[in-house]
Amino acid sequence: MKIGKLAARSGVSVRALRYYEERGVLVPDRTPSGYRVFTPADVRRVAHIQTLLAAGLRMQLIREILTCLSGESLLLDECRERLAAERRRISGDIDRLIRTRSLLDDLLAGGHSGT
Repeated sequence: MKIGKLAARSGVSVRALRYYEERGVLVPDRTPSGYRVFTPADVRRVAHIQTLLAAGLRMQLIREILTCLSGESLLLDECRERLAAERRRISGDIDRLIRTRSLLDDLLAGGHSGT
């Protein structure tokens, strides 16, 4: 399928798909005349990219994670520690956000006088 069809199927703009290709996370085949050709598997790949971006991951890490995927979602052993480290980082971020939300809740409830 061409890029416009992938955009329609994935719900992602053509511009974003070109950016993903530029960053190396989406690698289409090319026709002899240079047109990009995508497969149905690329729809799933774009969905993975979108999920990882929404989680706040950088493109470099997304490229690493996508390299670790084989088939549906089988992780290669050498990728596990890198992914575990990223999970720990995200968990720490979540913990900090929860503490911050709790502080804001206290302030909104009048629990602190500010002095």
